[in-house]
Amino acid sequence: MVSDAATTSLLGLDWGSTSLRAFLLGPGGKVLAERSNANGASTLSGVPAFAAALDGIAGDWLAAHPRLPVLACGMVGSQHGWRDVPYAACPANASALATGMLPSPGAEIAIVPGMLYDDGALPPDLMRGEETQVVGALQMQPALREASCIVLPGTHSKWAQVNDGRLMRFATHMTGELFAVLRTHSVLGRLMGDSGAFAEHAFAAGVDAARDYGHLGMSHQVFAARTLGVTGRAPASDLADYLSGLLVGHELRAGLAWRDAAGLAKAPLALVGSAVLCQRYSLALQRFQAAPPLLLDNTAPAGLYHLARAAGMLKD
Repeated sequence: MVSDAATTSLLGLDWGSTSLRAFLLGPGGKVLAERSNANGASTLSGVPAFAAALDGIAGDWLAAHPRLPVLACGMVGSQHGWRDVPYAACPANASALATGMLPSPGAEIAIVPGMLYDDGALPPDLMRGEETQVVGALQMQPALREASCIVLPGTHSKWAQVNDGRLMRFATHMTGELFAVLRTHSVLGRLMGDSGAFAEHAFAAGVDAARDYGHLGMSHQVFAARTLGVTGRAPASDLADYLSGLLVGHELRAGLAWRDAAGLAKAPLALVGSAVLCQRYSLALQRFQAAPPLLLDNTAPAGLYHLARAAGMLKD
């Protein structure tokens, strides 16, 4: 643990539904130390529980640096979080997000608002936590600020349009959750084996099926994750990755068309998230003959630091 108060600037919290990540940040947003546990916002209820979770993951840091500012993003600011922080409306930049921050009850912690996209024509879309990752990506890669498409793969994948440093609009794809539900709670999972190894050829076949025959409909195509096994056309060990590729392929089919319609076909495309997941999406993008994306890992610390600076929370 870093003990010199002069080297610390911010305690940043990426507080999602199922996990809590804490970052001790120094000047410029340098990550001095980090921790994580399973005390996500969906596992907690009531102000005392959230306060205890904060103390459990970073109590010693805060004791060593009693005046250290604390900024949290993610589902901690939802209706079921520490405090319901109203969404900021698109388009928005870091200053707009900073303006919408609210303190948590019972502790001196600022919480970043999520973001709302609602054009009045289509159903609204929401995000909490990903807006901070987008802000971080723009800080880490300034070339993305003028015009870019930033994709954040995950349970609820986000496709974000950026222009002039502002998040203009975004679209959510429930790809990861659909995969988990179909594999665990549907007839598709009954034949699936688990060799522990990534069946890249099966994943690519699923992507190609979505790319070339997506017009047949996803609800029709996903049944192939069963029929290929029943007929012996594919081994059990391939079926999960085939289904994964099919779902990712449908996401890319829609997402790339959405990006192109926004005039970003020739703009940079960045993937933000875990290395394993981003590599899968990068492989899928190759199958669509898309330009190689920029790969970024965890941009939340950079986003938290920049938002804290925008809110006037930092002294460095």
